[in-house]
Amino acid sequence: MGKPKKFEEALVELEEIVRKMEGAELSLDDSLEAFETGVGLARYCRQKLDEAERKVQILLQDEKGRLKPEPFEVDESESGHGK
Repeated sequence: MGKPKKFEEALVELEEIVRKMEGAELSLDDSLEAFETGVGLARYCRQKLDEAERKVQILLQDEKGRLKPEPFEVDESESGHGK
């Protein structure tokens, strides 16, 4: 299966793989294949998030209305995702 065109599609597919693996629904061979697919999807999602972060940095403006790149910081406690 090729990479989904949208981040959301990749995330849904990744969540489904995790659900199946956690539920022990897969054989060892199927688990390894699902793991490989999941790693690819996770990398794809990370790439898309990194691209979005760079766009946000570019679009931030300073107090004079000029575009000013600034670091984009995510508050881990609000995002619901830890590292």
